[in-house]
Amino acid sequence: MAKKQFKAESKKLLDMMINSIYTHKEIFLREIISNSSDALDKLCYKALTEDGVGVSREDLYIKVTIDKENRIVKVSDNGIGMTEEELEKNLGTIARSGSLNFKNDMEKKEEIDIIGQFGVGFYSAFMVADKVTVITKAFGSDKAYCWESNGADGYTITETGKEGYGTDIYMKLKEDGEDERYSDYLEVYMLRGLIKKYSDYIRYPIKMDIEKSRKVEKPDSDKPEYEKYIEEETINSMVPLWQRGKDEVTEEDLNNFYKEKYFDTKDPALTIRADVEGAFSYKALLFIPENTPMGYYTKEYQKGLELYSSGVMIMDSCEDLIPEHFRFVKGVVDSQDLSLNISREMLQHNRQLTAIKNNIEKKVKQELKKLLNNDPERYEKFYQSFGLQLKYGIVADYGAHRELLKDLILYYTSNEKKMITLERYVETMPEGQEYIYYACGESVSKIDNLPQTEPLKDKGYSILYMTDEVDEFVINMLGEIDGKKFKSINDKDLGIETEEEKSDIEAKQEENQVMLDYLRDCLDGKVTAVRLSNKLKSHPVCLTTDGEVSLEMEKYFATIPGDHPDIKAQRVLEINPTHKAFYMLQDTWQLDKDRCAKLGKLLYNQALLIADISIENPAEYTDLFWELI
Repeated sequence: MAKKQFKAESKKLLDMMINSIYTHKEIFLREIISNSSDALDKLCYKALTEDGVGVSREDLYIKVTIDKENRIVKVSDNGIGMTEEELEKNLGTIARSGSLNFKNDMEKKEEIDIIGQFGVGFYSAFMVADKVTVITKAFGSDKAYCWESNGADGYTITETGKEGYGTDIYMKLKEDGEDERYSDYLEVYMLRGLIKKYSDYIRYPIKMDIEKSRKVEKPDSDKPEYEKYIEEETINSMVPLWQRGKDEVTEEDLNNFYKEKYFDTKDPALTIRADVEGAFSYKALLFIPENTPMGYYTKEYQKGLELYSSGVMIMDSCEDLIPEHFRFVKGVVDSQDLSLNISREMLQHNRQLTAIKNNIEKKVKQELKKLLNNDPERYEKFYQSFGLQLKYGIVADYGAHRELLKDLILYYTSNEKKMITLERYVETMPEGQEYIYYACGESVSKIDNLPQTEPLKDKGYSILYMTDEVDEFVINMLGEIDGKKFKSINDKDLGIETEEEKSDIEAKQEENQVMLDYLRDCLDGKVTAVRLSNKLKSHPVCLTTDGEVSLEMEKYFATIPGDHPDIKAQRVLEINPTHKAFYMLQDTWQLDKDRCAKLGKLLYNQALLIADISIENPAEYTDLFWELI
C-alpha cells in the first residue's frame, strides 16, 4: 500500500498548522467536534431536500470516547460520511473545505449554517496526536474507507469495514514531554470541560460514557457496598438561552445562567436580550452586574463578550464587541455573519463586527436610560458600581462619546439632597440662574461645609457635589448642558453679584492692596495672590485658584506615578472683608507688620484645612496659633 503525499506543499503547511495557527492545543477537540456537527448538518439537509432518506434529526449525535490504555481519543458521528473520492479531496488537500464547497453548492444557502470554511480544522488533531485514523462510510454507500496519517509525511487510504454510516476519528495522543501533558486529554473531566467550554451549544447531542457508582444492598453485610457502572451522558446543552424564545425562558433561568457562568452570588442588575436580523444577524444575551467585580478598575481586568458562531465558541473574551465605556457588560453574542480567520480563534476586523458593536452600544444605552426613567433606585445602585466608568467614557477619546453618555451620569445636589441627572438639574434651575454650579471635594459632607457654597445657597441655587477625581475633567469635556455652562464655586466671578457689590469689593481691594501683597510675599510663593473675597459670608477665609488647574486637579495628578512639576494650581488666599479676622489684620498691619504676617500664615493654614489639604508643618501651625492667641 503506497503512501500518498499531501498536496498544497503539505509538510510546510502542516508544520505551520500545528505550530503557528492555533495558540491553544485544547482547540483540537472543538475543531473535530465542529467537523462532526457539519457532517450531521449535511445529512440533515439531505433528509429535508430528498425523498426516501429516512433519517430523523433526533437520531443524529456525536460521541467522544476515551481509551486510556492505547492513549486514544475517539470522536464519532452518524453523519453523512465520506466516499473514497471525498476522503482524497477533503483530507488529502490541506486548506480545502468540504463543508464550504457543500455550502456553495446548495441552492438555498441560507437554510443551513456550516462553519467549516478553510479545511484546516481537522489537522489541529496533530497538535496533540502523532497518529490520526479516520474510518468513514458515506450515507447510502456499501463501502467504508480508512484514512491514516502520522503527519506531514503523508497518508494512506484503504478499504475497510464499518457498521452503519458516519465517521470515526481516532487520535493517538503523543507521549508527555517536559512542557506538555498530553495525558490530560485522556481524562473524562478534561474532555467534558472542553466540550462545555467550546461546544456546549452544538445543535446535536455530544455523548460520553461516564463512570458512576451506586449503592448495593447486601443482606449478609452491615457495611454499604458500591459498584461501578457506565452511563452514557449528554454533555452539551445544545440550545442556549439566547436561542430560545422569550416566553420559553424565565427570569430565574436568566439569573441562574448568569450566576453560574460568571461566578457571581447575586442576580444581575440588568439583563438585556437582542435578536437582530437584516444585513447582518446576531443574537445577544447581556448582563450588567449589580456590584463592581474585583479588580475592575485595574489594567488587569479583561473586558469582552463571549463570541459564538453557530453554537461554537470562537472567543471567550472578544473586546471588539463592547466599547470601553460599557466594559462592565458581560454576556454572549452568537452570529452566523462573521468572517473568521483561518484558526477561528480570532476575528478578521470587518463591517459586521463593527456594526454589531455599534448596535450593542445603542442597546445598552437604551436599556440603561429606560432603567433610569422607570426605576431610579435600581439605577442609582448600578451607578454606585459603574458611574465612574461612564465618566471615564465621557473623557476618553477626546470626548467622542460625551453625547451618548451625558444623560446617564448623576450628581448629588445641595437642593434636592439626592443624585439627579444633569438634565434634571437644568430643568429645575430657578429663573435668573445662568450657570450650572458645581463644587469638588472628597465627600458630600465636606463639600457641603465649604464656605464658598454659602452665597449660592442663599440665592436658592443648587450646587452639584462632585466627589470623583475625574469629575472636573468630565465638566471640561461637556462644556454645557442645554445651553447652560458650568461654573465652579471657586470662580472669581460667580455671576450673582450686583454692580454695586462688585464696585464695593474692588474699592476695598484697592484700598488694602499693599497689605494683601505683603501677605502674599510673606507666604513664600505658596499663593499667587491674596485678595478680598466676594464669595464668603460667615467664614474668614477660603482657598481658590486662578488658571485652568484647580485644587482637585492638582490632587489628582499628585496621585499619578511620575513627575508632574508643571501641573500645579495657582493658589489664591481669599479673605472675607466683613469678618473680624480681616479687621484684625488691618489693625495689626498698622501696629506690627511681623505679627500681621503671622496672622496671614495662620489664615492660610486654616484655608488649607477647609480645602482638605494637609498642612506642611502641623507643629509650626500649632505653635503659631498659641502664640497669636
